[in-house]
Amino acid sequence: MSQSKPVVPQNDNVAHALAGAGGGILSMALTYPLITLSTRAQVESKRSADTTFLAAVQKIVAREGISGLYSGLSSALFGISVTNFVYYYWYEWTRAFFEAAAVKAGRASKKLTTVESMIAGAIAGSATVILTNPIWVVNTRMTTRKAAAADDDEKNTAALPGAPPAKKPSTIGTLLALLKNEGPQALFAGVVPALVLVINPILQYTLFEQMKNAVEKRRKMTATLAFFLGAAGKLFATSVTYPYITVKSQMHVAPASDGTGTQKREGMMEAINRVVREEGYAGLYKGIGPKVTQSVLTAAFLFAFKDVLYEQTVKLRGRVTRKALA
Repeated sequence: MSQSKPVVPQNDNVAHALAGAGGGILSMALTYPLITLSTRAQVESKRSADTTFLAAVQKIVAREGISGLYSGLSSALFGISVTNFVYYYWYEWTRAFFEAAAVKAGRASKKLTTVESMIAGAIAGSATVILTNPIWVVNTRMTTRKAAAADDDEKNTAALPGAPPAKKPSTIGTLLALLKNEGPQALFAGVVPALVLVINPILQYTLFEQMKNAVEKRRKMTATLAFFLGAAGKLFATSVTYPYITVKSQMHVAPASDGTGTQKREGMMEAINRVVREEGYAGLYKGIGPKVTQSVLTAAFLFAFKDVLYEQTVKLRGRVTRKALA
């Protein structure tokens, strides 16, 4: 007697969360050098940020080696796994709620409407920002401080030939230094623009869901189609919200005081006005090339990986359950 194909449940929050975390790790590992380039461009001066893509890569490799392109990768992988796990758990929980409500109301289709997709994205995104902002503050500090450390090495070498290079900061070291020097509140720097940026996944996932619904009326969804639909959704969302991404990165690395003990952390609008005043509106779009490329590729890979990982997670759990009951 042949085994029947396991039925994949439509609203399994944990399986979706695990698949999203795994897909996020794989996609970020593949595209991380682009994150390094865009993050450094966002927080550096206009003159430094105007460096061409190839020149920026060569500069980092010359100063720090290939590993410089992966500064802060460990905290980023941890961050994306937690971020995606939380996001997909709450998104699928909200989706299940709306689908149950649609059945109860006798609606012909259980698929989420545009408004329901936006609400689901807002709930999931807000929960994710609040829980994971500290991780991304540390990651941004890691990504940018390694560049500063490399500059210091160059200065030290020029002043004292043969002097040992400064020790590169670790993830834990960066976190402890942040807590010691600036206090726990520093871990929530940039949380306001991050909450505003919840509109990014709202736009991305709403557009993706509606395009997916349209495709599924005519044909079965495949990993290749998910790749291109995910890319289209992320391209639109990142292009619209990029100024807030720049401001969030700058707020992550801004010191809590001016060195005299005076608190001077900028608010979101103050940061936007400062960038426009000092660099013009173009300053809000520093590093947009590598960032859009990275975001689009990451989203595309994520959507391509996620469905496959979801099915494999369900199958693995089914095998484990059957063995436990045997």
